[in-house]
Amino acid sequence: MGGLSLWHWLIVLVIVVLVFGTKRLKNVGQDLGEAVKGFKKGMQDDDDKPAAPAESLPSPSTPEDAATTPSASRPDDRDPPVVR
Repeated sequence: MGGLSLWHWLIVLVIVVLVFGTKRLKNVGQDLGEAVKGFKKGMQDDDDKPAAPAESLPSPSTPEDAATTPSASRPDDRDPPVVR
């Protein structure tokens, strides 16, 4: 009761052809094929590009970066002063 048999699919196909016509369905098929080809080409273009080496990426915890941040140049206001 839940599945569609071959005859159901054939009836649906005939109705779709009658409603849209063969020329429009042909154009839709060609457009869909071109879209799939473009998608595959785009995916291959991404694979062809070499990945950036890890050495060229900036490290977030370098000493030069710590010295230039505003919080490193002034004492932290949240810590109480040390009294001896």
